[in-house]
Amino acid sequence: DVFIGVSKPNMVTPAMIQSMNEKPVVFAMANPVPEIMPDEALAAGAYIVGTGRSDFPNQINNVLAFPGIFKGALRARARDITDEMQVGAAYGIAGIIPDDELRTDYILPDPFNPAVAENVAKAVENAVKRGE
Repeated sequence: DVFIGVSKPNMVTPAMIQSMNEKPVVFAMANPVPEIMPDEALAAGAYIVGTGRSDFPNQINNVLAFPGIFKGALRARARDITDEMQVGAAYGIAGIIPDDELRTDYILPDPFNPAVAENVAKAVENAVKRGE
């Protein structure tokens, strides 16, 4: 099971995590206080936890996407930001961490990794070139 939250603080309980199927994934992204604190979700049995907070692993934040999206759009002289460009950006982010380095506490790259913006920009440019 997967929980994706962008709602309000403390709305998910450990019992809710425990009721999920094996290896639950919890993306509790409300800020500054998430739906459930990452350490609490892990203690309740979450397998992978992502959060909007920068003081925990797997920070899910638009800072991973926006610099590269705009860089790629500007380089490609795009007039609009399309859904396809955004999907390309997601693949650009996902392509940063080699498969052999993925861990439950390392599914997203560090926002300060300079390869992130460049990978995203290239993916966005490619989407524009394909006419998407």
